[in-house]
Amino acid sequence: MGDTLPGRKAQAARNDGLILDAARAVFLADPGAPISAVAERAGVGISALYRRYPSKEVLLRTLCYEGLRKYCALGAAALEVPDGWAGLAGFLESVVEADVHSLTVRLAGGFAPDESILPDLRRAGEIATELVRRAHASGRLRADIEAADLSLVLEACSAVGVPDPARTLELRRRTLALLLAGMQADGPELPGPPPAPGEFAGRWEWPQRRPR
Repeated sequence: MGDTLPGRKAQAARNDGLILDAARAVFLADPGAPISAVAERAGVGISALYRRYPSKEVLLRTLCYEGLRKYCALGAAALEVPDGWAGLAGFLESVVEADVHSLTVRLAGGFAPDESILPDLRRAGEIATELVRRAHASGRLRADIEAADLSLVLEACSAVGVPDPARTLELRRRTLALLLAGMQADGPELPGPPPAPGEFAGRWEWPQRRPR
């Protein structure tokens, strides 16, 4: 028994990774897809999937929360970059590369958030604020950009998509490069204020889409 338990745990971990990878691909393509499509793509039985994720809502919540934690991890790494502008630009590039924002935008409204997400939400906000502060201190970020504007940049990049994933990433990189050029100091005045607190919160109202 002592020899078989670690093997079972390892298999469970492998299955979990397959399920999450499959779920990410399936729900990015179609947030309304049934959970059976995830099991089929992952190559696991539906019973194995349900043992780990008893409902589509739980699976969607897990995916979204993992995306937020990835965002925080990328932000924490960016804060280690000595140059404030390079840290901010590198952070945005890494989020686009990881396709973190596309996932959270696509899944919004597909599940009911719970309080367990609050520490990571607060951390994400603190990281964005500090990255912008450091970029301002470098003198290269225009003075009228706030932390909330980062969501606009990532929204714009995640909206770009074509059938070819490699081309999609290429176009998103180009979009971000254009936006970063506009974020640098000495540009023309920006129209309108940045997003207000909670302005994008409506997308998370439950239910917008119910799990199948």
